[in-house]
Amino acid sequence: MSLPPLPRAEEMNPACSDSSRWSDRRVTLLLAFLLAIGTVILYAPAMRNGFVNFDDPDYVTRNARVLQGITWPNLMWAFGTNNPAANWHPLTWISHMLDVQWYWINPAGHHLSNVLLHAVNVAMLFLILRRATGRTLRSAAAAAIFGLHPLNVESVAWIAERKAVLCVFFLLLTLWAYGWYARRPALGRYVWVILFFCMAVMAKIMVIALPAGLLLLDYWPLRRLSGPAQPGEQRPFLPAFLRLGIEKIPLLLLAAAGACMTIYIHRKEGALAGAMPLSWRLRNAVYSYLAYLDKAIWPAHLAVFYPHPENSLAWWKVIAAALVLAGISGIVWRFRERRYLLMGWLWYLVTMFPMIGMVQSGRQGMADRYMYIPLIGLIVAAVWLLGDWAEGVQWKAGLLAVVFVLVVSPYIHLTRNQIGYWHDSYTLFAHTLQVTKNNGIAENNLGSALVEMGQAPQAALHFEAAVRLIPELASAHYNLARVLQTQNRMEEAAREYHLAIAASSDALETAQAHNNLGILYMVMNNSTAALTELNAAIALNPDEQNSHIGRGMIELQSWNLDAAIADFSRAAAISPSPTACFWLGRAWESKGDYRRAASAYEAALQLAPGFADARARLQTLLNQPGERK
Repeated sequence: MSLPPLPRAEEMNPACSDSSRWSDRRVTLLLAFLLAIGTVILYAPAMRNGFVNFDDPDYVTRNARVLQGITWPNLMWAFGTNNPAANWHPLTWISHMLDVQWYWINPAGHHLSNVLLHAVNVAMLFLILRRATGRTLRSAAAAAIFGLHPLNVESVAWIAERKAVLCVFFLLLTLWAYGWYARRPALGRYVWVILFFCMAVMAKIMVIALPAGLLLLDYWPLRRLSGPAQPGEQRPFLPAFLRLGIEKIPLLLLAAAGACMTIYIHRKEGALAGAMPLSWRLRNAVYSYLAYLDKAIWPAHLAVFYPHPENSLAWWKVIAAALVLAGISGIVWRFRERRYLLMGWLWYLVTMFPMIGMVQSGRQGMADRYMYIPLIGLIVAAVWLLGDWAEGVQWKAGLLAVVFVLVVSPYIHLTRNQIGYWHDSYTLFAHTLQVTKNNGIAENNLGSALVEMGQAPQAALHFEAAVRLIPELASAHYNLARVLQTQNRMEEAAREYHLAIAASSDALETAQAHNNLGILYMVMNNSTAALTELNAAIALNPDEQNSHIGRGMIELQSWNLDAAIADFSRAAAISPSPTACFWLGRAWESKGDYRRAASAYEAALQLAPGFADARARLQTLLNQPGERK
């Protein structure tokens, strides 16, 4: 598929009549290449990082669909609404499937795909700005800052955030096609805009504000709003605005469809925090707008998860933030003749709105990844303002380059450090707890990392902190129960499992808690309670193998042999299991069918040649004289 060319700068901006010269084109292409290579070099340490236990299991490491790679049923699943991430982003799922086919579960390959996409995004942003404005150095500076800004590390260094870098890739293709269309509007050209925008929506829904963003680009740098109709005559603003607004209706319909699909899935999966009062969400939204701006200027103390302040955010902070935002807006309006200021500021406000939390999904108050699109407007406005100031004081290009390097060097240092925090789950969440307070999600994930490291006693402390901070967090109760169960603290573990079941809205998680609770009751010789829990687990998840094995063992003990055989057979059919085959053999042996029992023991030994109990039972049968069924 060949891409339509961007409009040439001299057609978009008559002041740049020499931009089509071959020598200038070579410089532009060289700069684009250097920006991409520089981005790859900056993010090279990410290839040494692994997967983390936050979303990566849902997106890759424990997602059976993704791990199977590209198949027709998996493609149908990708476009469906039943997935563990409670989001509709089919192109993101497909990209992860491709990575599995290329790299299997080697995290370096998955990180490489993210880094390459980010590098391509940086180069494309430069080319788009260069063609639209004719300003080579300013465009290169803006793209470079976008490429190295620490706020973007989360979108690039987190494998599960493939959706962000993939979404922006298609967003930039949409801008490319829109610039081509704006040069000479035609239906065929507009189809490319719709196509690329549709693909961006299918990568991540955060792009839905782009139709409004395109109106801002019509204002600057495309100058399709209030442009000169004849020498000395200004075209009226309102008719042009209405015409260009109507032009965006197909894109608005696509955005609305994507939003409806996402809200539907969120509601179905229980991901919407509908119980959070509007006043809490409104206060956090206003305050977050200023907090994001602060992090854009000085991106320190970044974290993978910022807890929602809920009702703890003081009104005076919200009012102060609103006043600052209003003051900035007033200054931007006062100097609106510098169109890039108004465009950049409104781009930030508008494109951030879908992620600002008025429709709350999850428990986060903010997220660095949400700035991947809004940050572009702030960077462009700042670079163009400083560029105009530098021209006013007549700074030489060499001096500007030195000043630029000095300004961005701290960002490079912070970015490299931030990439290092994503090395593994322990490093990531230990850092998160250092830079945030009362963070139950981070406590829970750090505890899970410690369990994987074999440090269960330390993990229990973090799980206890998580359930104290977020009593309704089902996974924290479940994780704490597992640790308590391994420590033989059965009564406490049973209580935590019950709390996990009561709090969970996920059927599979609830089934697993019922399963573990059933096994716990089996250890406590409470067969009646164990059978109740295992029945509940199987009702929620008929494919849970351990639940069938556990129930079969209880049935075998009570000499309900037909039921036991059915459960063990079902467990063996779900996936090859020496344990299921062994107990199936015990059930057939108890029923007196020694031939089938021997066959089941042989199956267990084929799967696990060192299975001593199966070998002993088989040997006993083979040595037993007399007829066998």
